[in-house]
Amino acid sequence: MIPRCFLSPLALLLIGAILRVDGSPSDVKQIAIIGAGAAGSSAAYYLQRYANESNIAIDVTVFEKTGHIGGRTLTVNVYDDPIEPIELGASIFVDVNYILSNATRDFGLTAKDPGAEEGGLLGIWDGDSFVYTQNSNSWDWVKLARLFWKYGTAPYYTHKLVQSTVATFLKLYDVPFFPFRSLSTRAFQLDLARITGMTGRQFLAANNLDGPFAHEIVQASTRVNYASNLEFIHGLGAMVAMAPEGAKAIEGGNWQIFANMVKASRANVHLNSAVTGIALNAEEKYEITAAQEDTEARLHPVTFDGVVIATPFQFANISTSQNVIQHPIDSIPYATLHVTLFASPYKFSPAFFKMPPASDVPVSVLTTLGADEKAQPGAHGAGKAGFYSATLQRIVMNPRTRNPEYVYKIFSPEAVTSGFLSELLGVEIPTSITPEDDDAADDGAVSPISWIHATVFHPYPQKYPRVTFQDPILGNGLYYTSGIESFISTMETSALMGMNVARLIVDDYAGISRVEDEELGALHKVPKEEEEEAGQNVLAQQQEKTAGYYGRPVEEVNEL
Repeated sequence: MIPRCFLSPLALLLIGAILRVDGSPSDVKQIAIIGAGAAGSSAAYYLQRYANESNIAIDVTVFEKTGHIGGRTLTVNVYDDPIEPIELGASIFVDVNYILSNATRDFGLTAKDPGAEEGGLLGIWDGDSFVYTQNSNSWDWVKLARLFWKYGTAPYYTHKLVQSTVATFLKLYDVPFFPFRSLSTRAFQLDLARITGMTGRQFLAANNLDGPFAHEIVQASTRVNYASNLEFIHGLGAMVAMAPEGAKAIEGGNWQIFANMVKASRANVHLNSAVTGIALNAEEKYEITAAQEDTEARLHPVTFDGVVIATPFQFANISTSQNVIQHPIDSIPYATLHVTLFASPYKFSPAFFKMPPASDVPVSVLTTLGADEKAQPGAHGAGKAGFYSATLQRIVMNPRTRNPEYVYKIFSPEAVTSGFLSELLGVEIPTSITPEDDDAADDGAVSPISWIHATVFHPYPQKYPRVTFQDPILGNGLYYTSGIESFISTMETSALMGMNVARLIVDDYAGISRVEDEELGALHKVPKEEEEEAGQNVLAQQQEKTAGYYGRPVEEVNEL
């Protein structure tokens, strides 16, 4: 098991590069994919799959500016030990994420429960006190909700609302709604634009669910998942944040899903290759200029029939010649998230949370706003709490002291300081926190921080209410995947857009026609009661597909 789990992305790619599509250059469609994250990897995988089904010869080339496959899905090794990888980016996926679930099965990967290894309290803190605690290490909000006696029926009806919303979204996976050339049109047809057009707070209020459960529990979920309070995230984002039933992660790192997708695609892969320019030549073929690591940018020797931009364009630093991008790409605000991983022999201090000495402090802390606090966006959104979450990830053996230590992860809008950690752990932390500090210590000394890794991400857009979204087609043979991120931003939805773009490309090459949007709109005007019943059927069918892969009864997936 270990050799499979810890194959490097490069090793997987080298294995997969052995096979190539046969055919003369004139017969083979050349496709470039810029970015090897969830969307780019999925696009490569499904391009090969759909092309094979339609007997279309294609050759896919993937350009990735970093040295790894998976984009924002990556791991770091605690104490630089490869047997202790821990997720730094996207940490979990769930039962109804059928692209990731199917890939886990098809590639023989091992899914595990992502909960903390040590049982203990999970608490929600508002900066003054814990408004809720649960003696559980489960991240399944629905199981927790069964014990939320203080909130009355709100957990039940919120769960039903989440299920209904997710069921509607799942229609995007199947005909006649899949594939889609316009995400805005599909959002309107499925009535999801109504939900994205209001804030999470407004959507819950419209369903008579804007009470303490929304403020304390739902908001804690939107903060840990999207660094947003309910007033600054649209309704669909709020529902997705509350839908982690059957949460799982891949043993060894979720990046393996995407590395295996790229391997299976048999793509030509260029790691550490930053695309700097896209142009159209006289033959209407795309020319790509890329810089390999620190070398000067050069024109790639192959011209392309199609290009998929599978990375947020506003961060890509790609120049384009005139008329390449025929439909402008929105520049949207992305959240700034500081992720801090660290190991320590100390548990959280009761004093930090204003608790009496020797109190049983939660090992996993999510946060919400105080009752008297006004919600704000961006860096000020954390409020008095000052951070979004601080959670125990696992217990590891310190290689120097041979003693067990706790590995924590903190999500925050600002960089974590030594002063903050000193208060959180109740012990003095040196101003400069580096792994070398611990290495230089005497063998008998106990370092309060024995390992630390801090990163700044732009992991997802700020999901302000909106009713239109960037469409995936930018021009003739030019596609874009990141437009879905302001609609829903998860590993799964990025993979969905990659799959969608792949389907559109192959359909065009194969001459496959689909139901026109005008016809689709007329076909799907049904009474609300029938729509709700159909939505529940879609969710039930999707759960039937995924539940069996992991030995979970469907009844367990469905139960509240």
